[in-house]
Amino acid sequence: MTQGAGLGPTARTTAAEPPVPTYATSPVPPPVRPRPYATPQPATTSAQPPTPAEVPEYTPTERSLPLMGPGHTMVDRPLVPPDDRPTVTLTPVPDAARPAESTDGPGPLFVVGDVHGYHDELRAALAAEGLIDADGNWSAGNTRLWFLGDFTDRGPDGIGVIDLVMQLSAQAAAAGGYCKALMGNHELLLIGAKRFGDTPVNSGAGTASFHAAWLLNGGQRTDMDRLEDHHLQWMSRLDAMAEEDGHLLVHSDTTAYLEYGDSIEAVNDAVTEALQRSDADECWDLFRKFTKRFAFRDEDAGPLAARELLQTYGGRRVVHGHSPIPYLLGEVGSEDGEDGGAPSVDGPHIYADDLAIAMDGGVTMAGKLLVVQLPLAN
Repeated sequence: MTQGAGLGPTARTTAAEPPVPTYATSPVPPPVRPRPYATPQPATTSAQPPTPAEVPEYTPTERSLPLMGPGHTMVDRPLVPPDDRPTVTLTPVPDAARPAESTDGPGPLFVVGDVHGYHDELRAALAAEGLIDADGNWSAGNTRLWFLGDFTDRGPDGIGVIDLVMQLSAQAAAAGGYCKALMGNHELLLIGAKRFGDTPVNSGAGTASFHAAWLLNGGQRTDMDRLEDHHLQWMSRLDAMAEEDGHLLVHSDTTAYLEYGDSIEAVNDAVTEALQRSDADECWDLFRKFTKRFAFRDEDAGPLAARELLQTYGGRRVVHGHSPIPYLLGEVGSEDGEDGGAPSVDGPHIYADDLAIAMDGGVTMAGKLLVVQLPLAN
């Protein structure tokens, strides 16, 4: 990484940035308008931890999936006498679900949208694509797998998700492939809640704290109890963006990345160095910018914003998570699906003149956790 990347904002963004939306307010009837990310109310005295009455507990979406246990072993009993067995060599039928491995060049490319603590759903989705076996171990050889961030909060087992991704990263590397992950705004939120707790930060709307904002935006106390130093170190070193096979991979559908550098390396260095300085206000500003969304949604300004990112950082399409597809399309009033009803998500959403691909299928609102092979057809 290039050292010393600047943090100064630039004035290069052509698309208007909508205000940051909230997850913790009442639904807004269509058309959906972006709202500020939920932050605690301004305090007139020293910041105090929120009480249970002030911050209601989040109840994860109830789901039921079949348990993924190891397969059964059948006892090999010959059904045909040895003398009557066929002498023709039978060709085994390949496993259609497993990605084809190639000895020449890199393997197939897969991308995973926001997981938000839904560990069982993640294992089921990875297994369906042949990327892991029934025991949850890497089974995809030289395949390349990218997670777009937001591993924790809202769902029941964010630490289990992080542990699985870390495990797959080691196993994939040993098999000749790789499993990598990007920094999401909820990683920044969890890091801040652990490091800074109730330390007051300048939120732009008064006094706030990372811990209060984390609770308001789906923070799970069980995740905080199980969070260890090696989890924090791993999250703190995640890159903010990457380019693979003409796909510019980012977490958030925002142009705020342009404020941190004019190359992928510069942006990644700037984010890492900001976290290393461990300044509460600087980290809060980073988190706030990464919560912005909908930069590519407007019919006219959206393609311009996508082109600006692609021209600056490379690639032919922006691939992002962060904004659930039903929320992006105005089918629900908030990211938590407060309007009720399960949205229909069949796959990624291609939009902005085919320059952007949305990958958050809305697992937190009973949608779908997307694991998709790229490239996609228009």
